[in-house]
Amino acid sequence: MVRIILVLALLIVNGVKAQTNTESNAVQSAVDTFFEGFHEGDTLKMRSVLNDEVKLFTAFKNKANEDELVTGSIDDLLNGIAQKPADQKWDERLLDYDVKIDGSMAHVWTPYEFYYNDTFLHCGVNSFQLFKDQGQWKIVFIMDTRRQSGCKGH
Repeated sequence: MVRIILVLALLIVNGVKAQTNTESNAVQSAVDTFFEGFHEGDTLKMRSVLNDEVKLFTAFKNKANEDELVTGSIDDLLNGIAQKPADQKWDERLLDYDVKIDGSMAHVWTPYEFYYNDTFLHCGVNSFQLFKDQGQWKIVFIMDTRRQSGCKGH
């Protein structure tokens, strides 16, 4: 009887873990799709994982070494990507994913390095908030940090 209970408990734990991994993969896939579109210059692909009211912010130190927060426009970002000259290569390399999920809300933390035409430009962290909208994870909030010092390997 104890063996049966132990086996059932293990099956339940593994089932919950598999479900969590599947959901985590779906959240990460939305972020991956966003960056695939970014690298391919495909703004429709990017929009496919964006909520209509997505908010965009960047935090950095200004020239006076003061913390600054700038509100961005997703339309400006997408237009910039669509109009990027063919001879420019923008390469944002995600170094890791930390995915947290609670019901229909998810958070993804992704340290990154950014290269312009294969030259290191800056590093930082992206913070994505996502909402599960009718079964599909959509990005509702993006905030990134940018710095040129304190970057691993640079």
